[in-house]
Amino acid sequence: MRVQNIKPDYKIASYVDRILVIENEVDVKPFVLPLYANGVPTLLFKSVKGKLGNSNSNYLTLFGQTISPESLVLYENFALIAYFLKPNSLISLFGIPAFELTDKPIDLTLLSPNKTATLQDRLLNCENIEVMISIIDSFIFELMKSTKTVSEKIIYASEKLANYYFKESLPTIQKELNITERTFQRLFEQYIGVSPNTYRRICQFNSAFTDLNLGKYTNLSDLAYNHGYADQSHYIRSFKEFTNITPGEYLKYGTN
Repeated sequence: MRVQNIKPDYKIASYVDRILVIENEVDVKPFVLPLYANGVPTLLFKSVKGKLGNSNSNYLTLFGQTISPESLVLYENFALIAYFLKPNSLISLFGIPAFELTDKPIDLTLLSPNKTATLQDRLLNCENIEVMISIIDSFIFELMKSTKTVSEKIIYASEKLANYYFKESLPTIQKELNITERTFQRLFEQYIGVSPNTYRRICQFNSAFTDLNLGKYTNLSDLAYNHGYADQSHYIRSFKEFTNITPGEYLKYGTN
């Protein structure tokens, strides 16, 4: 299996955070990819169909915020390309209020079928990952030409919370923006897809999850404290909420 994390081309970098590529040509079937909360919408292409939870999954899928953990299961050798978008990209690129896709991924070909069907056909007829990425880059770049205006306040708030995800950050940011709690809530649901506090908690979980995967901790208590959790038990409860398993179970799964 080959895994790559790719920096997006500069022309789409304002809407794409990073690109993940997974190629599997090993006879290990089925391949199960856990999908956990990461705070960003995602455009996903895979060269084969599969199962997403209890539903069939087509070649092109657009994800909003993921809160409830899910799994993508593929039964054939595949190439998978995931474009992790900026948090506010759903409404600006696709014109979709973000809350409509929270925990409700959709087949991209249902949006503007003429454009997306052509995109899908071109990708399925490519044998080269680099060409596939170039095609998706061009698709996003075309969408950027008619992007919807996004509130500068929501861009500021989401970027701030991604880095300062402690509970006390919420009233501080709201005060800095000089908006009411109700407006703060409405902006997040419209542009990000979840409440400010849920987004904060996802960012907190994802930051700790990254350090867990990288081994940047001595013990779980230190990891919990470093990421603003009250204690180890608080961290474990949050981890289980977003993954359905404990950190210990997750680490054991990775060694099997």
